[in-house]
Amino acid sequence: MSGSTGFLEPILGGVLPWLYVESAFWTGIGLIGNGLFGSRFFIQWLHSERSKQLVVPPLFWHLSFWGSILQLLYGLHIDKLPIILGYVFLPIIYARNLHFLRHSKAKAANVGAGA
Repeated sequence: MSGSTGFLEPILGGVLPWLYVESAFWTGIGLIGNGLFGSRFFIQWLHSERSKQLVVPPLFWHLSFWGSILQLLYGLHIDKLPIILGYVFLPIIYARNLHFLRHSKAKAANVGAGA
């Protein structure tokens, strides 16, 4: 990155120099992450409208997870603490929700197979 050095670049720059190279690639990562993360609300709204009740589809959690991963990577690239702190714990939470989702589907399949 040109100009000022962030707080992580002195620590990680030697190990991950590619993380701090300014390029269109990083702009793309930021845009894709923002698009995925933002689209989850639109998807949730469409599913709820279709069902005429509040619905949180599995796709919501997948978009949340992958969008937060890409946003965290972009935050690390721009090396700004507020962005990093805003996204650092989200992938863990969304991964846990995906874990619960996977296990609830497996449990439902086992119950259905035994009936």
